[in-house]
Amino acid sequence: MAGLAAVFGSGAMTNSIDEINNAELLLVIGSNTTEAHPVIGSAMKRAVKFNNTKLIVIDPRTTELAERATIHIKPKFGTDVAYLNGMINVIISEDLYDKEFVKERTEGFEELKEAVKKYTPEYVEEISGIPADDLRQAARMYATTEKAMICYTMGITQHTTGTDNVMSIANLAMLTGHVGKESTGVNPLRGQSNVQGACDMGCLPNVYTGYQRTTDQAVREKFEKAWGVSLPDGIGLTIVEIMHAIHEGKIKGLYVMGENPVLSDPDSNFVRKALENVDFLVVQDIFMSETAELADVVLPAASFAEKEGSITNTERRVQLWRKAIEPIGESRSDWEIICDVSSRMGYEMKYESTLQIMDEIAKLTPSYGGMSYERLAGEGLQWPCLDKDHPGTKFLHKGKFTRGLGKFTAIEFRPPYELPNDEFPFILTTGRMLQHFHTGTITRRSEGLNELVPEGTVDINPADAEKLGLNDGDMAEVSSRRGKVVAKVKLSRRSPKGSVFMTFHFKEAAANILTVSALDPVAKIPEYKVCAVRIEPAGVLVK
Repeated sequence: MAGLAAVFGSGAMTNSIDEINNAELLLVIGSNTTEAHPVIGSAMKRAVKFNNTKLIVIDPRTTELAERATIHIKPKFGTDVAYLNGMINVIISEDLYDKEFVKERTEGFEELKEAVKKYTPEYVEEISGIPADDLRQAARMYATTEKAMICYTMGITQHTTGTDNVMSIANLAMLTGHVGKESTGVNPLRGQSNVQGACDMGCLPNVYTGYQRTTDQAVREKFEKAWGVSLPDGIGLTIVEIMHAIHEGKIKGLYVMGENPVLSDPDSNFVRKALENVDFLVVQDIFMSETAELADVVLPAASFAEKEGSITNTERRVQLWRKAIEPIGESRSDWEIICDVSSRMGYEMKYESTLQIMDEIAKLTPSYGGMSYERLAGEGLQWPCLDKDHPGTKFLHKGKFTRGLGKFTAIEFRPPYELPNDEFPFILTTGRMLQHFHTGTITRRSEGLNELVPEGTVDINPADAEKLGLNDGDMAEVSSRRGKVVAKVKLSRRSPKGSVFMTFHFKEAAANILTVSALDPVAKIPEYKVCAVRIEPAGVLVK
């Protein structure tokens, strides 16, 4: 998150996965951890069961993890800033904050204090629906526990207020001094394999490797010298912005690598039209995805088992990746394909091996500066790893923040972009399930996983289903201002009244046909987690 970077550096986990075991309290916000991150979810369950770790889950839905919680707080969708400000209000008004930490390591406290004055638990209850006493209990528990970790995922970030949400979490952690120590911190759990590594390596429109800004002249000159080219000084577009730019005629060609935006991006009909209309579309992938079917050229890439290099996981750990088998058919490693495409386009890109690429990464990226294949063998290293003698960093911000002093940010609550009305009376929220992953490009090719979960559903609270005349297994039409899908009804008390839940794994019931492409103005992340829909019977499933 761009906003968090000002304080915490990159949006990576500040702490490590194994620190969950020794945490005295876990505050899990907007994360269905046991389904979306099952390894970390298992660690949380073990800590609760065997180490007496207290667990606070803040989530509108009743997930498996929520059922194990000491306290489960159920806010209305999209009210995160309000209840986080409410917790901060309680901690300040009851004199529970870490005065020494605030004085020595932060700035902007008075502005924060003034901003949260009105967010009393009673005022927050009006906005969020959280009982005032429950909010007080959660705030007190978090503030008075020495080793308290915050873990969050896309239930926090995938909003038009995503940056505000993350900055509010940062405010809460700094206020209580739960930063820069073991089993504390602000820990976003990354949603895909090596997404942390992709961000680290500059797969963002405003940075080079290691979050070195494209607008910094000294940084730009360093890369220009290394690569022997002249580089632009601006900021590029995010994926949703790219789709809009195609419709506007500003982008004529698109190169998609290991991504399936036809199913994964919001407002899928809009995305499909963009990809159908772009002059030239290249897709580099391991399977013929829904996006690849629209491509002018498909470049067959090698899978994880057919290539080598490094991978960076959610706790900033860089690990060595070894090839198990030779690439099948005409598939090749991504780096080899990119080098050949670049060379044929006029920029000679020559590397002999992934080892040579890793050496260049270390040379140009301070946080990876001490890494090499030799040192990555075994358990790998956590960045920052600044030189060849540096042991890596288990947790960040010990003694000092990246920017020096941590900055509190005064933030006001803003409602979601699209709320229910008479025409579209339900809130749709989207997410993942344990058995399938992302757009199902790989998992839906598994007979075993398809047998477990063969199709997508729309999860509806039984009370709502009764009013709609829907039974378990019926087919329902779910429509929004952007399109409609038909899906099988699954009665579930996990979904609060007035809301429905769908995954985006299934092209036959593609939830992202419905979702809104409104963006967070800073981080440019779409609001996948809240949009307004209508539910109607679409015929009963024949048994």
